[in-house]
Amino acid sequence: MRRRSLSSMTQSETRISDLIIPAFWDAFNDTTHTHKILTSGRAGTKTSEAAIEAVYKLVSLPECSEVVIRKRHNKLRKTVYKEIKRAINRLGIPESKFKITVSPMEITYKPNGNTIYFTGSDSIDDTKGIIDESKPIKLVLLDEVSEFFTDGEGEDELQNIEATFIRGNAEGFQMLYLFNPPKNPNAPVMKWLAKMKKRPDVLHVHVDYRDVPVEWLGAKLVEAAELLRSIDERQWRWLWLGLCIGVDEVIYYMFGGKNVRRTDEEAFPIIGIGVDYGQQNATTYQAAGLNMSRHRLDGLQEYYHSGRDTGSQKSPSEYARDFVEFTDELHEKYSCSTFYVYIDPSAKGLAEEIKRATRSCGYTVLLRDADNDVALGISRVQKLLTFGMLSVDPCQENAIEEFGLYEYDKKSIEKGREVPVKTNDHCMDAIRYLVMGLWNKVKRYLPVQDEEEEDGE
Repeated sequence: MRRRSLSSMTQSETRISDLIIPAFWDAFNDTTHTHKILTSGRAGTKTSEAAIEAVYKLVSLPECSEVVIRKRHNKLRKTVYKEIKRAINRLGIPESKFKITVSPMEITYKPNGNTIYFTGSDSIDDTKGIIDESKPIKLVLLDEVSEFFTDGEGEDELQNIEATFIRGNAEGFQMLYLFNPPKNPNAPVMKWLAKMKKRPDVLHVHVDYRDVPVEWLGAKLVEAAELLRSIDERQWRWLWLGLCIGVDEVIYYMFGGKNVRRTDEEAFPIIGIGVDYGQQNATTYQAAGLNMSRHRLDGLQEYYHSGRDTGSQKSPSEYARDFVEFTDELHEKYSCSTFYVYIDPSAKGLAEEIKRATRSCGYTVLLRDADNDVALGISRVQKLLTFGMLSVDPCQENAIEEFGLYEYDKKSIEKGREVPVKTNDHCMDAIRYLVMGLWNKVKRYLPVQDEEEEDGE
């Protein structure tokens, strides 16, 4: 790597080679490829490299605009925007030399007037209209490229972005793409990557945490990676190495004996309940206590009634009475005064009946619409199961049965999109609602703080 530095712009000489890993040096120095794609597992520092590259171009090129894009604008502030501000500090450039704003989200280097513009794919036209035409666009940074395929138009959308910003800016123009490979090798983003790698104007670099000095990551993070390796090597290969390991048909294949146990706690300050509702289909309540001393969710009890299987349908008011009996028993057994209830968002009638039925209870029932992000919910349940942080009581027989039967549709896997089969899923939905609802209370106990909301590096 050429020993690039920013001595003329900083208080003291800052060498770029001290800030990015050797595996990224060629990518940082590259000016010949129009498209640069950086992929990694967790903690691969690709976002850090991209941020440093963006700031370096901003302050060193005489006329330069840059655009940073995510599929959704509202995810920018906590991810790459924050990382670029961090890169300014790492490069030793006084923050006073920049004008940094949130609305609009822009970073301007005052000495030369160069600006980084942050936008979502849905706001590109608005952003294009405010870019200084006298400063040609030199870099378009696309963060979390997978989102353009899962939530957008995929390759067509990326091509439209290129066409929007390359116009009149062909000289020195580059696009930098960042993403963590999904499990499924058939995923559309992986098919796009395979196609891109065949082009002469594309540079692809893949790294993992083992390419990063331990002192940069911290021993604790490396220990967490190795812990997962010892528990579930397949998950480790995907999460930490960034390899497409394939998708198991059984969604919760990691569910086992460590996840079935009776709690030894006599009291819980908080109990969560996931509620899945059906008329002909089953209605179920799945309860777990937040075990703050053991850092986990302890399964406690379930309610399960199927109108189809029993030949006896119940009204929402009857289910509400059953719910009160359910919470009364939990309150008496575990001295719990606060219940967090996460209910199927389509079950408005049942929710109203439960509100009405629990008004006179001698404890607090906080009723919430469940977060029904299926993919994210499954991912979170898998994490807790893997690390033994989620259990069910042996009495939760229907949940135990469903954990072994809940599957992805085979054809969806082949097409690169994992869609659960809508059978044997009532308890699974309820437990997913429960985990999503209590996530902010339990995620702090994971071996490494969860980064999925910020998408990590």
